[in-house]
Amino acid sequence: MCIATPMRLDHVDGIHGLAGGEAVDLSLAPQAVAGDWVLVFLGVARRVLEAAEAARILAALEGLAAVMRGGGADLDHLFADLAGREPALPPHLEAARVAGRKEA
Repeated sequence: MCIATPMRLDHVDGIHGLAGGEAVDLSLAPQAVAGDWVLVFLGVARRVLEAAEAARILAALEGLAAVMRGGGADLDHLFADLAGREPALPPHLEAARVAGRKEA
């Protein structure tokens, strides 16, 4: 699975950045400066993030890692954006569920 992750830029030189020792291409987010959080996918910053959004994404990724390790107790705080609502299936999967199909 490929997933974008928030990274905080330590250094910026034009469209080249460093975050946690990893090179980050800033071609799609040229306004980024050192100290900014960026959403990185395959070494390319897709956009600048607010610190609060970066924290929510990192918490959700931590929650997913905990679930994959077999943890399941008290993970709700890691998925704060889901508080008070049930996650919805994408329309094609919901239609398959309603139709009673086991595969989409």
